[in-house]
Amino acid sequence: MRIFHVSEDENISVFEPRVPKRTDIEATPIVWAVSEERLTNYLTPRECPRVGFHIGAHTSDADADAYFSSSARHALIVESGWFEVMRKTTLWLYEFDPSGFYLQDEPAGYYVSESTQLPTAKLRVDDLFDELFRRGCELRFVDNLHPIAEKIKYTSLDWSLIRMRNALRPDGEFSL
Repeated sequence: MRIFHVSEDENISVFEPRVPKRTDIEATPIVWAVSEERLTNYLTPRECPRVGFHIGAHTSDADADAYFSSSARHALIVESGWFEVMRKTTLWLYEFDPSGFYLQDEPAGYYVSESTQLPTAKLRVDDLFDELFRRGCELRFVDNLHPIAEKIKYTSLDWSLIRMRNALRPDGEFSL
């Protein structure tokens, strides 16, 4: 198993545990990582709103047929306004020794550690589109994420809604 932290910052040498900025509860400081299987959810600029979903253990054939147009098992949907930003973004994948982490959320592929972590490798990704396609992800662009975000919640697919606070509102205005 491989786990990664994805960043636009190429100069991270030490990952210190921290409390997520957007939390309403007391939380234990942690270092976040994501499994290689769910890495496609994070191959975008950090602030990019997106809907990711994949075929999970309990996904019905009807939902798989309805939401996938290819043999892919994972899809990522991004607002069209982020196309050029994605095209110009370079990401860094910091790989960790998984023995220092524990699974927090299986469908999302989240692993966390409560101790300081040093990356074991650093990989550069200059072409996000190529990397997503190489990893077997269906990439789609839409004018507004809210319709698919609302529909996907009621399927048997495993899904993630990420940075939706940055998405256009259903009326076409920015959420911020």
